[in-house]
Amino acid sequence: MGIIAWILIGLIAGAIAKALTPGKDPGGCLVTMVIGIVGGLLGGWLGKVIFGVHSINGFFHLSTWIAAIVGSVIVLLIYRLVTGRSSR
Repeated sequence: MGIIAWILIGLIAGAIAKALTPGKDPGGCLVTMVIGIVGGLLGGWLGKVIFGVHSINGFFHLSTWIAAIVGSVIVLLIYRLVTGRSSR
């Protein structure tokens, strides 16, 4: 897949991950896109290591989107742990 496809998948997967996880997150669209791209890569790697499948098949494959969203949720939760929550 091309870099533009990864950016598009990352943006959408990051937005879906933010919608699926409750709570308020610091960061805007750029952080969402980075979380989505990193999450997509993480999800593809985990799918390959844990299940032995090549989960990044193509832009329109369901496995690509599921791997990107699951990976994005994981990265988002780690991001929340690292940045912490401000108590105001």
